[in-house]
Amino acid sequence: MLPDIDVLGFWFGIHYEDFWGHRGFTHSLLFAGVVATLALVAGLPRALSGLSRAWLWLYFFLATASHGILDAMTNGGLGVAFFSPFDNTRYFFPWHPILVSPISLTRFFSGRGVAVMQSELIWIWIPTGLLAVLMLVLRRAFPQVSPKSKKVTDE
Repeated sequence: MLPDIDVLGFWFGIHYEDFWGHRGFTHSLLFAGVVATLALVAGLPRALSGLSRAWLWLYFFLATASHGILDAMTNGGLGVAFFSPFDNTRYFFPWHPILVSPISLTRFFSGRGVAVMQSELIWIWIPTGLLAVLMLVLRRAFPQVSPKSKKVTDE
């Protein structure tokens, strides 16, 4: 949800289509890279057991970048500035199956908000859940054996 911090700009007179406007810089790939780097430097100063810092960075990058990717598949708004600040052109993907969410909290908690949640359930949450289950099944079917966990026995 961090990329949507840009909606606060509306309170400060920042227009939707501006650099700091909604789906502008905070939805860019550069912003995703900055967030991934800050997450590692500030939040995880050393690697976790079994995960290199490069994999952790990639995870945080993809988690943040996926927000803009999903927004580019909605049926509303002005598009996503993926390449900001180098190019502030807004992009949509040709396929728009996800209903655009109302920005206002009062409109979000309405019939329109329910329709958006149903759309996100179908196009985001169910596929994500299925992918997670598939990954668990694959991890159990093909366990990784690390060199440290191998038992060497002399016979």
